[in-house]
Amino acid sequence: MKLTEITLEEALGRPLAHDLTKIDAANGTKGARFKKGQIITEADIPVLREMGREHLSILELEPDELHEDDAAAALCEKLLGANCSPSSPDEGRITIRADRDGLLSYDSAMVNAVNTDADWTLATLAPHRQVRKGQPIAGFRIRPLAMKKDRVDAAVRAAGKIDVLPFSPLKAGLVITGREIVTGLVEDAFTEKFREKIAVFGGSLLGRRFCTDDSSEIAEAITSFIAEGAELIVCTGGMSVDSDDRTPGGIGTAADRIAFRGAPVLPGAMIMLGWANAPSGGAIAIIGSPACVVHDERTALDKILPFVFAGADPSPYVRQWGVGGLCEHCAPCHWPACSFSGQ
Repeated sequence: MKLTEITLEEALGRPLAHDLTKIDAANGTKGARFKKGQIITEADIPVLREMGREHLSILELEPDELHEDDAAAALCEKLLGANCSPSSPDEGRITIRADRDGLLSYDSAMVNAVNTDADWTLATLAPHRQVRKGQPIAGFRIRPLAMKKDRVDAAVRAAGKIDVLPFSPLKAGLVITGREIVTGLVEDAFTEKFREKIAVFGGSLLGRRFCTDDSSEIAEAITSFIAEGAELIVCTGGMSVDSDDRTPGGIGTAADRIAFRGAPVLPGAMIMLGWANAPSGGAIAIIGSPACVVHDERTALDKILPFVFAGADPSPYVRQWGVGGLCEHCAPCHWPACSFSGQ
């Protein structure tokens, strides 16, 4: 790369080799006032002087080099996965946004691999975050005006896809356990909270059943929901190691396999996930939620639900949830814009 400095007058009629940024302090904006390839005219001279420019640099690339925008575009092609779209390259910078609501999915190791080259900057939201349509999910740029092609190729090889897995409008069955609720000693406080949680993903409540602390009764309630077409079943209460807590046994009986029991998350460490085979094919998630889901705004249940509604299995990641897995109980709650929601 060769930079030749010339005066503004000498630049007349010549194309710019790179974008020129203008900062508008009054409006709090910063962006490219002049774009790469733009031909400098007489009318541009006063504007350039207002930007503090008396000279311009003409960039001459070597045969084995790529311009910053072309380098960014090459990396973008590799990163761009399902249900997301990029901005146009601007000063070697591109932003990727979600095209729809969903679960952000990518391998965090590839981000670190790209960033081992100090001239690349790749920044993302935490993996497995619940994201909204139009939300920025990743941004990247290169530091120099040009980069050797072999370094661009290395970054492209290290990169992987960033996807947004869309949510499906699942029908959910709710099994509420506890003799004290069945007998009316304690009023159910979770149904409406659960209805609101699943509505965020487009889900609906198929129905609810109340069960005493009896494993066979709980298993029967789960099985009946499966027969009725439930695509997700959540059981609340009875998840501790107390001798009267029989929900795990009921889930174990009704499920075809248990994915995990317990997660490094507070609150909600006693959570459980099993899977049952659906009559029409596929798998139905059966979640055992501890009693804290009734009184805590966010728990381990909130970390599992985005996976399930996105058709993904959280099992490979659950033992990594301890990093960021301590809820800060913010007032007001910032979910999902918090460390508790990712990883």
